[in-house]
Amino acid sequence: MPDPYEELLKKAYTNITETKGSHERFVIPDPKVYIEGKTTVFENFAEIADKLNRKKDDLMKYLVGELGTAGKIEGNRAVFNGKFEPSSLNSMIRNYVEDYVICSECGRPDTKLVKDGRIPVLKCDACGGHRPVKKRKVKTDEGPKVRFEEGAILDLEIQSLSRRGDGMIREGKYTVYIPGAKPGQKLKVRIARVAGSTVFGEISQ
Repeated sequence: MPDPYEELLKKAYTNITETKGSHERFVIPDPKVYIEGKTTVFENFAEIADKLNRKKDDLMKYLVGELGTAGKIEGNRAVFNGKFEPSSLNSMIRNYVEDYVICSECGRPDTKLVKDGRIPVLKCDACGGHRPVKKRKVKTDEGPKVRFEEGAILDLEIQSLSRRGDGMIREGKYTVYIPGAKPGQKLKVRIARVAGSTVFGEISQ
């Protein structure tokens, strides 16, 4: 006859292992982003902040810092000055999750941000782990081979097309968009605007 204590112990372990799937079900919605005039609208901003269990103001502060622009929260959406590709915002959200949400000890998203003095600390409710949050740094070997400064005229080779049909170049942390350019073309490009890691250029005649 099985030991009642052993039976209870087996049930307890079964219940514990069933909770392991919480991280596997942690799916972040893709940012719904569109251009409206000279601004970029992040339509499901509040939904993603709620999914990450983070304050909208905290996520907004991170995004405007990464984009290098100004922005504001309007209800459930966020609006940024300038035009940004959905892929850029999607990449920033993934980086935010890695740095500010996922526990480095157990890999789960069951965390919260607290302050230890002036240092933000990520504490995990699942395993009890904690670590200071440090802003992601760009590795020196990922730096751009050219300097993108507004007004500069550069010789660039177009690598691909964006979803909007603009010529696109990826250089280090920067993504450069040139309307009217085609992949494979080598062009003189004038840098019209630099917004964080996004650069807007135009073909120089």
